[in-house]
Amino acid sequence: MSPPLRLGLAGCGDIAGWMASLARLNRRLRFVACCDRALPRAEAFASRHRISRAFPGYEEMLRGGGLDAVYLAVPHDLHLDMACAAVEAGLPVLLEKPLARTLAEGQEIVRRAADAGVPLGVNYQYRYDLGCYALARAAQRGDLGTLYYGRCNVPWHREADYFEGGPWRGELARAGGGTLLTQASHALDLLLWAMDSPPRAAAGMSARPGFPGLELEIETLALGTLALESGALIAVSSSMVARPEQAVTLEVYGQRATALYSGQPWPHVRFRGRRVRRERPPARGVHALARSLEGFRAWVVEGRPYLTPAAGALPVLAAVDALYRAFES
Repeated sequence: MSPPLRLGLAGCGDIAGWMASLARLNRRLRFVACCDRALPRAEAFASRHRISRAFPGYEEMLRGGGLDAVYLAVPHDLHLDMACAAVEAGLPVLLEKPLARTLAEGQEIVRRAADAGVPLGVNYQYRYDLGCYALARAAQRGDLGTLYYGRCNVPWHREADYFEGGPWRGELARAGGGTLLTQASHALDLLLWAMDSPPRAAAGMSARPGFPGLELEIETLALGTLALESGALIAVSSSMVARPEQAVTLEVYGQRATALYSGQPWPHVRFRGRRVRRERPPARGVHALARSLEGFRAWVVEGRPYLTPAAGALPVLAAVDALYRAFES
């Protein structure tokens, strides 16, 4: 077996902890370095996850970490510069969603990676979810017939400490957006991938309920509709204020059949109207995050396609951009 892929991790928050824990179950990759602006936080993270070295700065980690690739789990406003720095160093990148704050920034990241010939993927792990993948492939194969419309609902809940512990999340200039970009883009990306058509027009409204005393610049509730080039429609709803938090649901309605996905009590999809063959994601792991990480490794080391290369994450940014413009009109 070839040596494990050596990864450096930037940003030592919650999602990074999940990825570091899952990486320890995969002998074909290993996090060997991490960095955070607060060195004690990076050192504590390294100790907790058995990572060899902790760095106070990203550039130091790129130069001295002995890396084969990097995983970026940092605030959205840092994505462009940090992804491009890794690409310029010749290091493949797995970037936490969203790709960027705006479509223009995302296009710049894609261009820079393509010019350098360096793999750059986005961790939209719903594409590696067992139920979501089966839904998407059934739609792409034509098993549902002509696709008429889809719906996604993300009824999640966040407490005030979500913003107090990470103030950047409430700042439009740093986050780029709120629940639509940060939470719903997972489900919206999956629907756009499944329905295989770019957005043409958008309508919707947003609001900021649920956090009295906090001066948030981003939406905590969003409802929108997208018209696709194919003629199909997508309805999206996303929330940080649903109580209690409930499961993500996805629905795709076609000429021949309907696909219904829910994340609870476990990720699963049901097909109505006809029998449908269920495909499994092209990577193994105990969770969608683990499969996404293994998919990235296989892309970098073996050249097997990753389900969300950076260019593949541009349609969801285009959709989110269109919805934000609609919210303002």
